[in-house]
Amino acid sequence: MNIDFTRRGALLTGLVALTIGASSAGAQGKHETQAQLRAEAKVTMAVARATALAKVPGGRVKASELERENGKLLYSFDIATKGKPGIDEVQIDALTGAQIGTVVHETPADEKAEASAEMKEHKSAGKHGKKGAKMEMKDDKAEDRKEMKKP
Repeated sequence: MNIDFTRRGALLTGLVALTIGASSAGAQGKHETQAQLRAEAKVTMAVARATALAKVPGGRVKASELERENGKLLYSFDIATKGKPGIDEVQIDALTGAQIGTVVHETPADEKAEASAEMKEHKSAGKHGKKGAKMEMKDDKAEDRKEMKKP
């Protein structure tokens, strides 16, 4: 009887370990769509954009993105300022509307390196390389325009 209990315990422990391993592997490979991220966001792109622009006076948004970074849902804005090379990146929490960290200045070389890394990431995620990344950026820009038209 004692042996039967030990076998059941070992079997149960093994099943739990397999279930946990499969769950974490599936979560790591999961790709969320923009629609899923927008549905989770509590702050609109327009509100987040206004907050970001307030952090970089005289700037204009060159690119924006709603993404999950290190488990945190956030808006990322690349803001260009006339007469200043590069961009300032501002991140806004998509749940609270608060700025995350400080404004980070990226030189043109930094921007190029980041764009290259993003292209590689999109390729590995099955986004069809540059074409997929451009399509996602177009989708983001279209969404930005919709958000700006809302009252």
